[in-house]
Amino acid sequence: MDRYLSHKIWLHTIFIMAFGLVALYSASFNNVRVSQQVFYDQMFFSVLALVMMFFVSRTDYRKFYDGAYVFFGVTIFLLAAVHLTGRHALGARRWIEFGGVSFQPSELVKLALILLLGRYFSNRRPSFTFEFRASSRAIWLDLVFPFLLTAIPMLLIFKQPDLGTAILLFGIFFTLLYASGLEGKYVLIFLGVVLSFLPLLWNVMKPYQKDRLLVFLNPNIDPLGAGYTIIQSKIAVGSGGIFGKGWLSGSQNQLNFLPERHTDFIFSVIGEEWGLLGALVLIYCYFALIRCGLTIAEQVNDKFGMLVCVGIVGILTLQVFINMGMVLGLCPVVGITLPLISYGRTSFFIFAIMIGFLLNLSKRRTVF
Repeated sequence: MDRYLSHKIWLHTIFIMAFGLVALYSASFNNVRVSQQVFYDQMFFSVLALVMMFFVSRTDYRKFYDGAYVFFGVTIFLLAAVHLTGRHALGARRWIEFGGVSFQPSELVKLALILLLGRYFSNRRPSFTFEFRASSRAIWLDLVFPFLLTAIPMLLIFKQPDLGTAILLFGIFFTLLYASGLEGKYVLIFLGVVLSFLPLLWNVMKPYQKDRLLVFLNPNIDPLGAGYTIIQSKIAVGSGGIFGKGWLSGSQNQLNFLPERHTDFIFSVIGEEWGLLGALVLIYCYFALIRCGLTIAEQVNDKFGMLVCVGIVGILTLQVFINMGMVLGLCPVVGITLPLISYGRTSFFIFAIMIGFLLNLSKRRTVF
């Protein structure tokens, strides 16, 4: 194992957090829509997140294995509770308040699903094939049962509604299904079967979700409504050019043209103020983290640890790609934050725990 691997993870994670704080300060600077309190909150929780990363990196990771099923069960309970007692905001019911603090159970389930599938697949050697001797038991255990486990939180989250997180859970499942050792062609066939039911999803989507998909194809069909955010986002990023307009000098940001600039569209602020070069530096830091995670997954002598590493790398890659794709108009707007950058306590802490898990495994080579 690379002796400097943990140092690289710490360095790039702290840089990403710092980059996020700089962007968040700008997004809330002298702004009537976004209170600057969000910057101070994020700065405080960044320190807590780093402390949490340290403790997770020093914890016996067998405890994650032991508690995987219980943790998943708790998150399912919390997701169900959201529909009964959750706080309604921005057209969705996604938050639970406890002791004056609100959090999103849908963020917790990302880690819970990775741990659950990591434990489940680590105890199985894939035996499913499409030959005549394939048993229904193998099909059930290798494909159907783990997919049903994934479908439970997906449906609960989709009903909030939160299409973006439901898509991410779908991505986690297929990433870990492939990493479990099942032949790639069977994974693709199963993916094709699932995607064939996708047109049915249109009939159960909320009107604003349909509008977002339509404006993805042509933002100008509703430039002052559903297409407004993506149009302003593309203007902001494009106007940044190569070197950017400078910190606190982005016109789309400072003149309040850009909605949700402290959460889902914070990359627009980065693109406008720091330009292409600043965006590439941030992308490189994410790439470095992803590469470190893949290196750990390659070298760790434990299937559970390997699968969890792959799951963490998968969710990080998917979320970064989809968020940046939304900002640039390459993906539909589905309400996904930029990891360790966007304002959001629950998401921030969950990714800190995930990075802590990578740090943990970067030091270990034991099998259990």
